[in-house]
Amino acid sequence: MNKTIVSASILSADFAEFGKSIAEIDASGATWLHLDVMDGSFVSNLTFGPALFRSLRSRTKLYFDAHLMIVNPENHIKEFAEAGANGITFHYEAHDDPIKLLKEIRSMGISPGISIKPETPIEVLQEILSHVDLVLVMTVPPGYGGQTLIPECLEKVKKLAEIREKAGLSFRIAVDGGINEKTVPLAIEAGADVLVMGYAFFGSNDKKGLVSRIQS
Repeated sequence: MNKTIVSASILSADFAEFGKSIAEIDASGATWLHLDVMDGSFVSNLTFGPALFRSLRSRTKLYFDAHLMIVNPENHIKEFAEAGANGITFHYEAHDDPIKLLKEIRSMGISPGISIKPETPIEVLQEILSHVDLVLVMTVPPGYGGQTLIPECLEKVKKLAEIREKAGLSFRIAVDGGINEKTVPLAIEAGADVLVMGYAFFGSNDKKGLVSRIQS
């Protein structure tokens, strides 16, 4: 594993200034853009679809980290892949045959990931981990930004890191929800490799300094 990855969540950016926000991410040294896709069904909030991916793709070489918080994700994987996603993560709770869908994502040349809600135990992922490039542990209930990290969720991160090491696997572990400068050390200590940051990133007056401090 290389240095910690900061995945800046566009959900917390000014929706009227997406182009400016992309430039700020590029200038900060962060290398991933986290795009939360919500359908108003799997979670109560609504956000955006493949059209935004296509609009932003020509503006940056950032890694597009797509997080699908939607029902029936299998019906939309191709759209997001063609729109520019580099990695697609869907929820374990949203699909009956996650391994099949993970293989389908990989067959498209896209990096597959799986996510779990705070109440879902990591034991459900036991047979899945060899098929993923990313496990996204939600450290808040999915659907809205600006929430406070649930400390107990970091125990899942620790267990995943232990499983990864013992099994000789190489998937990344991401955390999403309540990640800021106070909680970053806790997440990294637990074993997280990818930190999804929304309000803490876009609310910072020194984004480059923030990313530098995290990666060091």
